[in-house]
Amino acid sequence: MDAKARNCLLQHREALEKDIKTSYIMDCMINDGVLTVSEEEKVKNEPTQQQRAALLIKMILKKDNDSYISFYNALIHEGYKDLAGLLHAGIPVISSSNGGKDSVGGITSYVRTVLCEGGVPQRPVVFVTRKKLVNSIQQNLFKLNGEPGWVIIYGMAGCGKSVLAAETVRDHSFLDGCFPGGVHWVSVGKQDKSGLLMKLQNLCARLDQDESFSQRLPLNIEEAKDRLRILMLRKHPRSLLILDDVWDPWVLKAFDNQCQILITTRDKSVTDSVMGPKYVVSVESGLGKEKGLEILSLFVNMKKADLPEQAHSIIKECKGSPLVVSLIGALLRDFPNRWDYYLRQLQNKQFKRIRKSSFYDYEALDEAMSISVEMLREDIKDYYTDLSILQKDVKVPTKVLCILWDMETEEVEDILQEFVNKSLLFCDRNGKSFCYYLHDLQVDFLIEKNRNQLQDLHKKLVTQFQRHHQPHTLSPDQEDCMYWYNFLAYHMASANMHKELCALMFSLDWIKAKTELVGPAHLIHEFVEYRHILDEKDCAVCENFQEFLSLNGHLLGRQPFPNIVQLGLCEPETSEVYQQAKLQAKQEVDNGMLYLEWINKKNNKNLSRLVVRPHTDAVYHACFSEDGQRIASCGVDKTLQVFKAETGEKLLEIKAHEDEVLCCAFSADDRFIATCSVDKKVKLWDLTQKECRNTMFGHTNSVNHCRFSPDDKLLASCSADGTLKLWDVKSANERESINVKQFFLNSEEPQEDMEVIVKCCSWSADGARIMVAAKNKIFLFDIHASGLLAEIHTGHHSTIQYCDFSPQNHLAVVALSQCCVELWNMDSCLKVADCRGHLSWVHCVMFSPDGSSFLTSSDDQTIRLWETKKVCENSAIVLKQEIDVVFQENEVMVLAVDNVRHLQLINGKTGQTDYLTEAQVSCCCLSPHLEYIAFGGEDGAIEILELLNNRIFQSRIGHKKTVRHIQFTDDGKTLISSSDDSSIQVWNWQSEEYVFLQAHQETVKDFRLLKNSRLLSWSFDGTVKVWSIITGRIEKDFVCHQDTVLSCDISPDATKFSSTSADKTAKIWSFELLSPLHELRGHKGCVRCSAFSVDSTLLATGDDNGEIRIWNVSNGELLHLCAPISVEEGAATHGGWVTDLCFSPDSKMLVSAGGYLKWWSVDTGESSQTFYTNGTNLKKIHVSPDFKTYVTVDNLGILYILQMLE
Repeated sequence: MDAKARNCLLQHREALEKDIKTSYIMDCMINDGVLTVSEEEKVKNEPTQQQRAALLIKMILKKDNDSYISFYNALIHEGYKDLAGLLHAGIPVISSSNGGKDSVGGITSYVRTVLCEGGVPQRPVVFVTRKKLVNSIQQNLFKLNGEPGWVIIYGMAGCGKSVLAAETVRDHSFLDGCFPGGVHWVSVGKQDKSGLLMKLQNLCARLDQDESFSQRLPLNIEEAKDRLRILMLRKHPRSLLILDDVWDPWVLKAFDNQCQILITTRDKSVTDSVMGPKYVVSVESGLGKEKGLEILSLFVNMKKADLPEQAHSIIKECKGSPLVVSLIGALLRDFPNRWDYYLRQLQNKQFKRIRKSSFYDYEALDEAMSISVEMLREDIKDYYTDLSILQKDVKVPTKVLCILWDMETEEVEDILQEFVNKSLLFCDRNGKSFCYYLHDLQVDFLIEKNRNQLQDLHKKLVTQFQRHHQPHTLSPDQEDCMYWYNFLAYHMASANMHKELCALMFSLDWIKAKTELVGPAHLIHEFVEYRHILDEKDCAVCENFQEFLSLNGHLLGRQPFPNIVQLGLCEPETSEVYQQAKLQAKQEVDNGMLYLEWINKKNNKNLSRLVVRPHTDAVYHACFSEDGQRIASCGVDKTLQVFKAETGEKLLEIKAHEDEVLCCAFSADDRFIATCSVDKKVKLWDLTQKECRNTMFGHTNSVNHCRFSPDDKLLASCSADGTLKLWDVKSANERESINVKQFFLNSEEPQEDMEVIVKCCSWSADGARIMVAAKNKIFLFDIHASGLLAEIHTGHHSTIQYCDFSPQNHLAVVALSQCCVELWNMDSCLKVADCRGHLSWVHCVMFSPDGSSFLTSSDDQTIRLWETKKVCENSAIVLKQEIDVVFQENEVMVLAVDNVRHLQLINGKTGQTDYLTEAQVSCCCLSPHLEYIAFGGEDGAIEILELLNNRIFQSRIGHKKTVRHIQFTDDGKTLISSSDDSSIQVWNWQSEEYVFLQAHQETVKDFRLLKNSRLLSWSFDGTVKVWSIITGRIEKDFVCHQDTVLSCDISPDATKFSSTSADKTAKIWSFELLSPLHELRGHKGCVRCSAFSVDSTLLATGDDNGEIRIWNVSNGELLHLCAPISVEEGAATHGGWVTDLCFSPDSKMLVSAGGYLKWWSVDTGESSQTFYTNGTNLKKIHVSPDFKTYVTVDNLGILYILQMLE
């Protein structure tokens, strides 16, 4: 052994001896041929785990470099990655060209390391070579020639596809020459969308272990696909992705990302849905006589020639199935004299088939499994029956079965090892814990055999769980924690324990615990899956929780995790979610927790009119007939459905395509429906004859959308191939093709990496123009000239899923990723309304022919019908963000301007609103005793309204440009205003006396009143000035910054002020000195706000990166950095500029406004609470003197009056 390797092993000897379990590490080393069975026995004879580890390391120290490398690989394989990391520096250098071959199978240390790190399974204990098949697979991988493509290994279950895939890459020269970037193995199995997302998240985490591309996991499949594409292209080029046991075509789409992929599957057609070159290797179901005999000989440790005649008969009876031969071989290893018995069991064919309709032959496997189960000891047979409740492709931690059987870990492991030895169960060793799983055929066998007991078996598991755990107290460090979070609801539903399931799903504690660990996707899936049960208990409560998840799902998938009780307090007071949150909040407030009540919130209105569920899977599209009497829909189940718009009664159901149907459209005369599909076809259906009239071919990828022209002469179709095609309806010929992808080629993304999916199109009423949506843009084309008329950027970072334009007015309805639907006025380009309600992605939105209502359809299997007028009215009047607030005794009075030019005076506690006057208001304020209001206009006018009698006083002079800020003096007799004209006006409105403060060279940013009739102002010109408002003279002129002064604050002791600037600095000044006391550096963005603590000892500053810093005023030292939440670009409800700050009276707490509201502990710099507003970009936070009431308006115009819960 190299001196470096030896020293490294000696250096870390103590840590290794303390932690490792030797038995499974020795298995790996024996398999590599570097440790003998007799050496293993010596180690096993040592009395304690630590002594066994010590002896093993002592043996390794006497061996060669290969032993060191084998030990290192074994540590990785058994989950001791940290310990392996200690030995990494000492790995002997073995050239990738010298072979460095072991004594076993010609496999080099280089190969073992690459495959171990890529998650490729080890060889089975009993293994026979199949060189012809391995060579065929390698030759097909060679054909890819480094270009993206697919090699498919397919055959029936149990034929050894996975072993062949692993063996293909267990070749040094092949790996080194074709895939120097490594191999990445993913066990796929049968998946739903949430399961696939978890697989993709795990793969992305494995490929990006140093988190150099992203700090967080992708939140949806589309984002995960994009992340995987980037990681494979940039971080792992020339590597091979192996997808083992793929069942569904849609799963492959998530991996269709321009890389080289080897898949194993039982269904050759799964790759029909993906693009690129494909090469298929068919694996026969049987091994052939000689290979079958070789496996049996290895199991029973005999020469092939010495096997009895019964061995030949067994191979013949089971048709050489590798899995069956292995099962019987394992039995014969324990009972070598039972050849006749096992042959007789096979020949008698006394076991019924598991599934007669199955497309592959289960017969031999069924019989072999039955034999294996019969041969179990009587005292453990019932334990194997208990495994009937396990799901396919789910690895179950030992602890779950410890709870089920009420046993110690060692007892459970001993029983399960018996099953593993009989090939009735599989074990996955992961570090210090074991996980067990059944082959899917074994699951089928057990379910069929024990069908009548299944409900009781599930109930037994749930009951045992309830004895040992409270659902919401499961800790992430418990090895069984993830299993219960993922499958407890499944077991309750299967046990028919409806009451317990409802109690679980309608628990805020469970939602909090589960979403915090695994995100919201799986929980939303369960609400859809078990809705028929949940609705039985209480339909309203089910709706409450679904709506809560719908509105907050985008927050629940983020880190750091939001406080779910605070989110629950924002729900309507009649909601079960709110009531549970209020109860918890009251208990936690007693322990010092901070919670806020949104006291002016309105009950969320249910705006949808009809909800139907015609399909058995996700609905991709729904549309009205032209007469508005019928609705057509289509989706994943490949069907086209037509039903009545008023009642939902089904009128027609057609199996329309060979793959998912993505869109359907009525013709203008309602005689035809067009459909398009993932199968790249567009079809025309005759509704009278109920048959297909024409099929259009031409697209080279999935066809996402189709729409008839108003005169029914043309049919438009949009595709993932980046084109819009126009078809002649009568002849079915292609009339024109527009390449939409060309309009994105100027972007920063390389052309070869770019995928432009044209999502949808919509015709103008006259049929002369057509609108098309792709990515986050909308294009308007002239049909006759084929020219681009307009290009509209929606401003959203999320993708447009669908859009439709009202036939009667200027409204457009837009579905965006993240489950939201919006109404936009296309003339003004302003958003009119938000529509919330769907639990999952919204695939389609469409207006009725008269525009009075619109449809939305979603992955949550629902179609919702909305009334356009009702939705618009609900969002019609919104507030602007320029408000003034007066806190008086127990009252909160808010003066606000709305978007229809009304001044509103709102009582924050009662909600009573007085509409005062109409004006082009740019700013407003209340007098201290609520006797008067003042407002400035965009034309520079200034007016005062006396609230008692509605008398108006108007400034004779006013400003020349828009008034930006306005404020009464404490006695209410003088009004001060600043404007874009760089001047400040002091108006004694009762005596009609004016003083003008004119010296700033640019717009006055804002001002603050000081004592003794003085005023402090700051400007875009970088200066801060102190004025006498009686004489109008400048008393002090501070040149503070080279760039714009963005904010100032005055210390409560009136001796100092702060200034912050776009130059990324803040400064502390004394009124007595013209040079700063302290210059505060460190911010990386514009410093937008600052605030002194009440005792004048602290200053808080906030910047455009969402960062807050707390400084010591006396010496200018940084005390705390309140770091922002790091989120991905484009998360509109998070982060952003810090725009306002305020300390509590005791200086122990700080509240900040920005993308949301956040409360901080001043002592620690840590967050105490976060309130997520519906919109974002908060400009200001108004805080009551007792620091218990907070008022703000978000960029959607929603007013928030929050009160600290006591």
